[in-house]
Amino acid sequence: MAAPSPSSSSATANIMLAIFEKKTVTVDLYRPLRQYIAFTYSEREAQNLEDDLLALKQMRSDLERPADSLPARRDLLQSYFKALCLVESRFPISPDRDHINSITFTWYDAFKQKQKAAQQNIHLEKAAVLFNLGAVYSQLGLSYDRSSVDGRRQAVQAFIAAAGAFAFLRDNAAMKASIGSSTTLDVSVECAGMLERLMLAQAQECVFENTIAKGSTPMVCTKIARQVGLYYEEAFAALNVAPLNQHFDRTWISHVQLKAALFYGEACYRYSIELHQKEEIAEEIARLKSGISALSEAKKSSKGAAAQILEAITKLETNLNRNLERAVKENDRVYLMRVPSPSTLPPIPAFSMVKSMVMNDVLDASKERMFSSLVPDSSAKALSRYTEMVDDIIRTQAEKLQQGSELARVRLKDMDLPDSILALEGNAALPTDLKEDVEAVQICGGPAGLEAELGQLMDLRRVNQELLVQTEELLQKEAREDAQFRSQFGTRWTRPQSSTLTKNLQDRLNRFAANLKQASESDARIDRSVKEHMALMSILDCRPIESALPTLARPIMSLDANEDAIVGALKQSLRQLETLGTQRAGLEDMLKEMKRKDDILPKLMTSTGSYEDLFRKEIAKYDNICEDIAQNIEAQEQLLLQIQAQNDEFAAIFNLEDYKASREKSYKQIAAAIAKFREIKENINEGLKFYVTLQDAITNIKQQCSDFAMTRNIQCREMIEDVQRQMAGLSFQDGKNNGAYSYPPPAGQPHQTQRATSQQQTEAVNMTNPSRPQAPYYQPPPPEQPAMPGYPHSLHPPYGSTTQQPPPPYHVAGPSPYPQQAQQQPPPSHEYGQPAYPGWRGPYYNNAHAQQPGSLPRPPYTIPGSYPPPHQSGYYKQQ
Repeated sequence: MAAPSPSSSSATANIMLAIFEKKTVTVDLYRPLRQYIAFTYSEREAQNLEDDLLALKQMRSDLERPADSLPARRDLLQSYFKALCLVESRFPISPDRDHINSITFTWYDAFKQKQKAAQQNIHLEKAAVLFNLGAVYSQLGLSYDRSSVDGRRQAVQAFIAAAGAFAFLRDNAAMKASIGSSTTLDVSVECAGMLERLMLAQAQECVFENTIAKGSTPMVCTKIARQVGLYYEEAFAALNVAPLNQHFDRTWISHVQLKAALFYGEACYRYSIELHQKEEIAEEIARLKSGISALSEAKKSSKGAAAQILEAITKLETNLNRNLERAVKENDRVYLMRVPSPSTLPPIPAFSMVKSMVMNDVLDASKERMFSSLVPDSSAKALSRYTEMVDDIIRTQAEKLQQGSELARVRLKDMDLPDSILALEGNAALPTDLKEDVEAVQICGGPAGLEAELGQLMDLRRVNQELLVQTEELLQKEAREDAQFRSQFGTRWTRPQSSTLTKNLQDRLNRFAANLKQASESDARIDRSVKEHMALMSILDCRPIESALPTLARPIMSLDANEDAIVGALKQSLRQLETLGTQRAGLEDMLKEMKRKDDILPKLMTSTGSYEDLFRKEIAKYDNICEDIAQNIEAQEQLLLQIQAQNDEFAAIFNLEDYKASREKSYKQIAAAIAKFREIKENINEGLKFYVTLQDAITNIKQQCSDFAMTRNIQCREMIEDVQRQMAGLSFQDGKNNGAYSYPPPAGQPHQTQRATSQQQTEAVNMTNPSRPQAPYYQPPPPEQPAMPGYPHSLHPPYGSTTQQPPPPYHVAGPSPYPQQAQQQPPPSHEYGQPAYPGWRGPYYNNAHAQQPGSLPRPPYTIPGSYPPPHQSGYYKQQ
């Protein structure tokens, strides 16, 4: 029941109540919970949670034994309640067959200990633990020495904590624990509410004792004493009606009733002192009579009350009667005021110095790690739904922030801000893309670098021309030697003429010469373009490029000379707008950080109420930042309107339209210079690539011509020796293999000579009959077709060729000013080195330099052009 604790004060010798704990019976939680984990999850999971199960078992075991100390008991009850919250969300304890139905919690009533409740759910266990927590706090309050100021303060904290525990029981567990037939009244909603009022009354009573000890004014004492009485009156009202009126002992009801009357009388007594000082004698008399009447009525129900309370009432009643007698005499002799009826008096003012402690944080189990690895499916789904709600908020607010920033950027651009302010200060800026283009041009060397590249172009053209001349001289030298020996030996010199064998080589050389001529004309056009547009491109040499832009000048004449004020106000508004932009960036980061830290899974796992209530509570923490974002957007909108008005005034004074026109003209000039520079640069690069590619091609054909001359030279020496032997009348056996001429066969070899003679005749017919293909000793690559034509058809090669006109290496529609060569593979029916004449086997080509199909070197003049199509670059035209 209740434990009395007497103490003395300047006002009363008071006694307070403490609540005894509920008793329970032993319950085994370890085995059923472990079996559930192993069956529902896995045996390994049960092994991992062994420590948590043992900790829970130990706490329940400690709860069943008497406490060693009140603080230790308090801590145990708090820890065990948190563990129960974790168990509730993970383990279904109920009579259902699929649930944990082997656990039954049994608790006895704290006020009628013969009554007990037994339930197969965790709600009764949680309600009983909360009740015992409030009881332990009440016992702590009585354990402090209330004869000292510090002791009374400690008692106040203990009593308001007890009130908080009973309030938490009433709001969160009492209703659930009362469901079913097996229940006790001590954990009901009515009893929990009554105990909360009782604990608050005792806390306020301790405050009243401190107030009297400090010697506070009568009015302060009146308000505090009256609130003590009100708390006791509320508790008495709950005790005096069903279902509590038949559950508590009569001494409880008498104690609370006498306390309510005592502190009502105390308030009347203190208030009468205040009224006497104000000489409000009539009300003073009425208040004193009201207090005396309340005490007299309460003493009629004092059966079973503590002697200390009755003594305090008697003492207070004496003081009231003494003051009443004095007030009546003064009113009869001096004031002669009409005394009002007590029922017509206004209520005595009251003021509460205490309130129930909020236990949500004390009993919050969301930070506990027990059974954290077990996440039921319902909690996971609830977490997913909450995450979607948060993501929707974050996405919506982030879009508002981005739209705000984009709106500010567009509006400022429309107003040409802050560029016009920068131009006024001499800090004009190019658009970002244009500035990047200028920087790229300057990195390349600028317009001055074009002349150096033109020099490289001329050097490469000269090298190609020299290579071409050297190659032509090789063929001419070989042709002169062949003509000399043909003149010397006449009809005996039967090998093919050089002009017949070198036709393809001559054609290729002619085309290369034509290409060089066309390229020379293109070089000249580029050179003329550089000189013609150097003045236009010179603006790109300005460093920094902004120095080439016009500046915004101040007006020459001003009527009121307020230009500086207008500019200053506009600058200030722009700074404010920038500050708002910085705030938006900070708000966006804050949103992301809040979402990162927003982990409500532990709260979901410990929540015993509706998920929707928890969601509303958790989502509410985003309300402040959403409000800040809305205020930021609204402030920006107002500021932009202000900036618009200021900018209109600024534009009118500084003639901004003329400046914009001049600036746009400069932008276009710079853009045109960049375009021309790029065009010339691309043409030069194309020329450089062309000359490098052509140089490789000419070097290749020069090597072929050198090989041809060397092979013909070897042939020439062998044929000279052969002719000389014939002229000297000599005959050698190897004449059969060379078989180009017919001599009388040596004795003993008629058949071989006959076959050689027949072969000579066949070869002669082939050489004289143009309708039949002749296999020359040397087969150069056939004429190649141009990959990218670029020269007109009217150009004639400088090297004569009366039998075949080479195809044009350029096409009038192509954008490239330079020809591009394309080389085809020779037909697979011809070899690089054929015999010079029937029967001859030259060792130079047939062995060392024979090439297989597909083994020819990659044509160096088939590089695809990297230049834009004709509609992008049409500088080079047909000349």
